[in-house]
Amino acid sequence: MAELVYRPVVGLAVTLFKAWDLKIDCKGSENIPRSGGAVLVSNHISYLDFIFDGLAALPQKRLVRFMAKESVFRHKISGPLMRGMKHIPVDRKQGEAAYAHALDSLRSGEIVGVFPEATISESFTLKSFKSGAARLAQEAGVPLIPMALWGTQRLWTKGHPKNFKRSHTPITIRVGEAIEASRDKYAGAITRQLRDAVQELLEAAQRAYPVRPKDAQDTWWMPAHLGGTAPTPEQVRAAEAR
Repeated sequence: MAELVYRPVVGLAVTLFKAWDLKIDCKGSENIPRSGGAVLVSNHISYLDFIFDGLAALPQKRLVRFMAKESVFRHKISGPLMRGMKHIPVDRKQGEAAYAHALDSLRSGEIVGVFPEATISESFTLKSFKSGAARLAQEAGVPLIPMALWGTQRLWTKGHPKNFKRSHTPITIRVGEAIEASRDKYAGAITRQLRDAVQELLEAAQRAYPVRPKDAQDTWWMPAHLGGTAPTPEQVRAAEAR
């Protein structure tokens, strides 16, 4: 099937990354299957995460269909692109249609990208995972591929201005080994296993990241437990409750 929109958009993204002089460190792409369906599961710290998650699949010559909120598909610029790349709109009030769409994509051999935290983590730590990714993998009979990103929040995240200047920003990507989603296993147990795997990959990405709090002029993008000034998960929950 010709990809008249997706491949040119990928080419443009790669060109922009070079123009911004991003220092991308990606390891584990070989864990993404070269053929067949899979659910790619990532942490969520930036509006650009889906681009970098998709970048990790390129060495395996795979394109990822991401589940994204429906409002993005209604935007006059992003909407046509999202539809042209065959991403999957999610209306949180009517999630059944998105689930069925994703299931059809998986059964047809596509990779579907999911952010099980549902929203960007403003503390830059892992939030709780929803079980949808595990249930999709179980029903479609495909593996779950955990992955983690670090550094993308420095480009564009919730509550902070965009930074698209030539900044030499490091971006670290780690992809883990596949997790089988057995149908005879409770989806909640698979979800906990998946979250543990993403947490381990996130910590590995943070350890590999070349910038430390003592090296940074501004540490708003670092979580509090690593010496940064990002709000703690408790502070974020308290702010959301107000």
